[in-house]
Amino acid sequence: MTIRAVLFDMDGTIWNNTIDWLAVRREIDLPVDGRPIYMQLMEMPLKERSRGIRILERHEALEAENGKLVPGTEDLLQYLRDAHVKCALVTNNSRRSVERVLERNPLSFDVVLSRDDGALKPDPQAFLTALERLDVRPDEAIAIGDAHLDLIASDRAGIAEFILVGNKPWMSELLPAGVSHHKAVDLVQARTIIARLLWAGGNHSACTEAADSDTT
Repeated sequence: MTIRAVLFDMDGTIWNNTIDWLAVRREIDLPVDGRPIYMQLMEMPLKERSRGIRILERHEALEAENGKLVPGTEDLLQYLRDAHVKCALVTNNSRRSVERVLERNPLSFDVVLSRDDGALKPDPQAFLTALERLDVRPDEAIAIGDAHLDLIASDRAGIAEFILVGNKPWMSELLPAGVSHHKAVDLVQARTIIARLLWAGGNHSACTEAADSDTT
């Protein structure tokens, strides 16, 4: 099956921030139960929820301002453009933070979805909505992320391939057992995996054009 789209997570995947999510959870007084922080906050009483959202958004805003692109991000996106593969950014971060990151680093995505736009990963609808807007089937897509939330959402959405990049040790314990995926230490290695998947999926001419463009 030809690969027509790649779905990217943001934090920890293409955006290198220094947020200690375990420390944020402790500050809000939230357990590590495998769910995203914002999803847990929605179940709290209004007063505690409002306080928790303020804490979360404060950390997110700081890192949108102070973080940096993960090395290899721009090269990978350009490679996919040259290979005629559509790209989407799907994150559980806020729209405000995403807009600030993209303002500081103009990256080319066909679709950008934040938590303010609908479902949160691991809900597969987060990825399915992006695919619907791209007019791409799940079996024609690759997802790439650094956390169990991304892998679970990808698996439930029926996405053809998933690449786990730069996974943190404490998150490894939350990875679902038996779910097939590729592992990459960084985006440079992820690009190599993607190139192999594109070729195996029948994107031969696109891969050749992309490789040729790298030599010009």
